[in-house]
Amino acid sequence: MANSNLPRRIIKETQRLLSEPAPGISASPSEENMRYFNVMVLGPSQSPYEGGVFKLELFLPEEYPMAAPKLGRICLDILKDKWSPALQIRTVLLSIQALLSAPNPDDPLSENIAKHWKSNEAEAVETAKEWTRLYASGA
Repeated sequence: MANSNLPRRIIKETQRLLSEPAPGISASPSEENMRYFNVMVLGPSQSPYEGGVFKLELFLPEEYPMAAPKLGRICLDILKDKWSPALQIRTVLLSIQALLSAPNPDDPLSENIAKHWKSNEAEAVETAKEWTRLYASGA
């Protein structure tokens, strides 16, 4: 991890992610670009996503930690208006894992799925389980 042009904070956070991984989460930087991380989040037990392996790409912009990491299309307040430089990569990943345990249909990425979740949660949970089995089984 000898990338001398990286801020000390990113180096420290990366070292901690590798030496003390959070349960159910792995994050490793790309050898070509130490600001780019390959992330795997295991679906939390007792959630519709249990048994799933969710692959994410996380990128730290030049402005990090003053700006939030980039994680594609995820509706999470700390990646938007609730970001604070006091937060770390680890915090973001734990928040994503928590979101899998307790989805927030009031701040959805997909309005249709949120409406389904609100109108028939049991059916929506079954759909989530099925999609996890089909698309995130880790196989």
